[in-house]
Amino acid sequence: MTMTELHDLTLTEQAAAIRGRTVSPTELVDHHLRRIEESNGALGAYRTVDPPGARRAAAAVEARLAAARDDEELPPLLGVPLSVKDTWPVAGLPFTAGSAAFDDRTAPADAAVVGTLRAAGAVLLGTTTAAEFGCSSYTETVFATARSPYDLTRGAGGSSGGAAASVAAGLAAGALGSDGGGSVRIPAAACGVVGLKPSRGRVSPAPATDALGLATAGPLARTVADTALLLDVMAFSTPGDAATLPAPPAGYFRACAGRAPGPLRIGVLPRTEGQHPEAALACRRTADLLAGLGHQVTDAPPYDPAEYLADFSVLWSVLAAAVPVPPAREARLLPLTRWLRDRGREHDAVRLYTAMASLSATARALCHRYAHFDAVLSPTTDQPPLPIGSLTDPDDPERTFLRMLAHTPRTPLANLTGQPSISLPLHRTPDGLPIGVMLTGRLHEEGVLLSLAAQLEQARPWPRHAVRPLAARPERTAR
Repeated sequence: MTMTELHDLTLTEQAAAIRGRTVSPTELVDHHLRRIEESNGALGAYRTVDPPGARRAAAAVEARLAAARDDEELPPLLGVPLSVKDTWPVAGLPFTAGSAAFDDRTAPADAAVVGTLRAAGAVLLGTTTAAEFGCSSYTETVFATARSPYDLTRGAGGSSGGAAASVAAGLAAGALGSDGGGSVRIPAAACGVVGLKPSRGRVSPAPATDALGLATAGPLARTVADTALLLDVMAFSTPGDAATLPAPPAGYFRACAGRAPGPLRIGVLPRTEGQHPEAALACRRTADLLAGLGHQVTDAPPYDPAEYLADFSVLWSVLAAAVPVPPAREARLLPLTRWLRDRGREHDAVRLYTAMASLSATARALCHRYAHFDAVLSPTTDQPPLPIGSLTDPDDPERTFLRMLAHTPRTPLANLTGQPSISLPLHRTPDGLPIGVMLTGRLHEEGVLLSLAAQLEQARPWPRHAVRPLAARPERTAR
């Protein structure tokens, strides 16, 4: 196997190659590190690259393989190179959360979900560029701008933009992101990969908390099977989590992705005003495909973002304001973040509680409205990947916020209800830009959603990653 082919392997294939001893962990890691060195300057995917740490981990995997018995069960991600969004602490690496306010901070320990990836044998290549505090649906920071590998003039989405770009460009086999209003699914759509927001309580947020119930860790990968494999590893709870789910049996989600879902009832959300024709076409073609696969496909009732917008904005601004920033460093924050924090400080405890109660009632109403369906279909975003800077207005951050929500009016719904939701790269525009299609399933039923997604992938396969060459440009990303 030649070095130029290694990144073409899916995460599942890379894991199998390591376990089968047809590829050495060091060979695989060195290949990805070279790709990062060649392409990251143009792509802006990685915030910090850790060659020494990745090579030490690869050497440890080689030692483990050499000592393993023939009948020994090896960890599922053994030797697989992954990236981690820079909103998750990775021990010993810079932990900026996308902000110049924390440009000198180092993570003292791994987040719990990062620890589970290591325990499963993954090799962590580094941390990826993230929107400041995860606040925006684009990833344009003081450190770098994450770009879609399909067109470097367009953004990778946010807030897990760097994570999605790293996977789409073959700079990692998979990635850990997070999703509080669409932050895994939006970048997945912009970069042509799979992005899953799991059910509330499926993945522990430790050492952080999700007291407001919006955010969760989520995997990004090139295939549904890869996504399921990552979720199998990530699915766990720790004592003290605000929401918890029982751990599924080992390999449960991979098994779901390998079997047919059976006939399901699919609801299609109506087209919204301002939706790009290609986004509408992506949804319509997917609905036709689902009907051809034997599912019952019907129109779903509409919804109005005004049902949640005011209360959601309260929670979003309070989350931004709750990040402890030294007063002397507030001026380092981006305009949108400062505006959100100012708004968040205006809300007292009664307003926050009222917003949370109202959103809980809204979530119940939405669940009842779509209870007839096993999954609800829509475009992930209303537009193809947007040109860099098109959402931001530095002189009017409120306008930035409203533009952001208008671009992604449906992704926050699953964060409100806690339901699982997945973005699939099922469509391309005539000029080759990816368009994501989103399926939102029943609460706690990621297995059904993954079965359905895998069926769609088999019926209409998509490119595994962007193939356009990326121009190299020096950028200080290595430690």
